[in-house]
Amino acid sequence: MSDGAKSARAAGKVSFAILISRILGLVRDQFFAKLFGAGLYNDAWLVALRLPNLLRDLFAEGALSAAFVPTFTSYLKNEGRQEAWQLANLVLSALMVLLGLFTLVLFFFSDFFVQVLAAGFSDVPGKVEITATLIKILSPFLLLVAMASVAMGMLNTLNHFFLPALAPAVFNVSLIAAAIFLVPRFEEGGVLPIYAMGVGAVVGGLLQFGVQIPLLRREGFRFRPTINFRHPGLLRLARLIGPAIVGVSAVQINVLVNTQIASFLQDNGPVSWLSYAFRIMYLPIGLFGVAVGVVNLKEVSLLAATKSMHELKETVANSLKLVGFLAIPSTVGLLLLAGPIVEVLFERGGFTPADTRFTSYALMAYGVGLFAYSSIKVYVPTFYALGDTRTPVRNTLVAVATNLAANITLILVLPEGYRYIGLALGTSLSVALNSSLLAVHFRRRLGSMEEFGIASSLWKTTFAAVLMGGAVVLLNRYARVSWDDMKLLADIVSLLVSISGGCLVFFVVSWLLKIEELRHLNPFARR
Repeated sequence: MSDGAKSARAAGKVSFAILISRILGLVRDQFFAKLFGAGLYNDAWLVALRLPNLLRDLFAEGALSAAFVPTFTSYLKNEGRQEAWQLANLVLSALMVLLGLFTLVLFFFSDFFVQVLAAGFSDVPGKVEITATLIKILSPFLLLVAMASVAMGMLNTLNHFFLPALAPAVFNVSLIAAAIFLVPRFEEGGVLPIYAMGVGAVVGGLLQFGVQIPLLRREGFRFRPTINFRHPGLLRLARLIGPAIVGVSAVQINVLVNTQIASFLQDNGPVSWLSYAFRIMYLPIGLFGVAVGVVNLKEVSLLAATKSMHELKETVANSLKLVGFLAIPSTVGLLLLAGPIVEVLFERGGFTPADTRFTSYALMAYGVGLFAYSSIKVYVPTFYALGDTRTPVRNTLVAVATNLAANITLILVLPEGYRYIGLALGTSLSVALNSSLLAVHFRRRLGSMEEFGIASSLWKTTFAAVLMGGAVVLLNRYARVSWDDMKLLADIVSLLVSISGGCLVFFVVSWLLKIEELRHLNPFARR
């Protein structure tokens, strides 16, 4: 089996686990849409969870992994397992101290963080107070998710991918359970139901860390609190993690900027529309962008530790081809089916047809950046595995500045009521620029990857995706099911027909074009 095929198989395991988590996440969001709609309470929840979500993305899928995995891999490869365990204990202990203090700051200064995240909430009576209380409830989640990410990095380095990728699913299960069981109890007790979801989130964070402990113990790890801020491994990690946070945070910073600006556009709506759209868009990013990135990080960390640069370059090329094979058709699907997807997922209860329309516009604007979002998940950790912290940081700063400039320009150009779309489109443009700059710098450092057939693979994939798009348009127009007494079921069937038919066309064309990523993902597709 080729290295590309092995990577694809490993990414497939991660992708399947993430699929379970993302599906549960969508179910969770459906509960939110039904219980809280797109108004005051949901806006407050989204802003209160914004900071924990930012750190979750940075830690679980970003900076901490990008810094910790190469360091842990180097210790495991060169110093032995006991030294690697010692490093892990030091990292966990340091996180407990540092993030424990930050949790206290977040708890006692929650009002300040509301102003930082969404100052426009002050215009709506009670909105700041509700959001601040939610931030207090959610404050312990930060520490819990960071510890879970360290456990995930250790297990990934030891070739355990499925369980760590599945761990976030228990967070969604906890929130779904809170919606079903805690919300009615809070209502009966005269407590705002949205606070029940905060309790569910904290419990979910604890479980996300706890489910990984048995497998770590089976590998021989035992947690022993140890504080030594002068340990060489911890110092190396500290040197990497600061720039790493900046380097992987372009998307998250852009989302924070969007949230702040959106809070001023209208009293209620834009924050929720953008968040629901980003949640849908993040499903394919998780399925292949994060999945491929997790496997790529483990492999390039090992290759960087052994100075195998040609093999490292080939690994990155294979990862980018695989990301392109999955992201490009997904982009076409999101652009053509944004309305039906949002309608099926969320249009019920407090989520109105108008919310569906406005959310679908944001989804299309976010969707055009899908390949760029996913490729960044490959490039940035690779630079950190190579010990290069400057390149991702510089590119991130350029991307954030571009996002802000694009946001201001598009808000001025777009008509009132649709200006929030400019925020999503500005984010996609800035991410595309970030991805392009990373590609240029990677080529300057290690040389061209054209010997591995990236351009050919992407062009073939694009051609197959265009034909797929034609099939989706025809199926969505002429194969729609209409059952007046079962509208939701009819919409689900119509959407599934369009998606299934489009996927069939894409895979058949890919098979005829002999796109190798299809054969890597599915051994039965070999000719």
